[in-house]
Amino acid sequence: MKYKLLALDMDGTLLTDNHDISPITEEWIRKAMAAGVHVCLSTGRSYDEAVPFGKQLGLSTPMVTVNGSEVWKTPEELYHRDLLDSSTIAKMYDISRKYGVWFWATSVEGSYNEQNWDSTLLENSEWMKFGYFTQDDDIRHRILMELQDMGGLEITNSSPYNLEINPAGINKASGVQMVCELLGLAMSEVVAVGDSLNDLAAIQAAGLGVAMGNAQIAVKENADVVTASNNDDGIALIIRDYILKSEE
Repeated sequence: MKYKLLALDMDGTLLTDNHDISPITEEWIRKAMAAGVHVCLSTGRSYDEAVPFGKQLGLSTPMVTVNGSEVWKTPEELYHRDLLDSSTIAKMYDISRKYGVWFWATSVEGSYNEQNWDSTLLENSEWMKFGYFTQDDDIRHRILMELQDMGGLEITNSSPYNLEINPAGINKASGVQMVCELLGLAMSEVVAVGDSLNDLAAIQAAGLGVAMGNAQIAVKENADVVTASNNDDGIALIIRDYILKSEE
């Protein structure tokens, strides 16, 4: 199979634990681009948090942000956006206060948490994602149960200690599918790489689903390939052994 699109999660995948791109990984990404492979950031981060790394790599290709709630045709042109309604955000905020856990919320206008939250934001913002963080497994499970009872939500995580919520059916797989439509590609031509549950849908839908060596167990179990960790240039190995090898 000749793979034509490399969809990369950022935290725990493209980025090392120091939150940077290693020189070796950047070198191999640029080799893939030079060979005509499209490279797409596919991240839970907001646009503002993701685009500097795209610029570092010289990417002009489509980009998936906020776990698929936004798809960018280019780094400067929005293609599609899905929103959560403000009443749903209000309910999720109330759950965070009920259990006393850290929360964050991503809107078109900015990112908010308990340090800069203002109730007037609810009706004056366009919401894309809500998240919770707690190391208390019992509380996190209780929150998950309440979210599932609400319905209409896509619930994933970007670490074992958090929950991330998007509109139902919106995830990195739906985002990468839109990118494929923009580029005239099939999902079978995609290599999707990630480490957390918010990467799982894309890993399962891609032609080659790759889990990082530091990935959560469920991600590894559902991937086609497990590579080295984010600190050991796992992406570079996939480009060398699966993407550029298929070009030969």
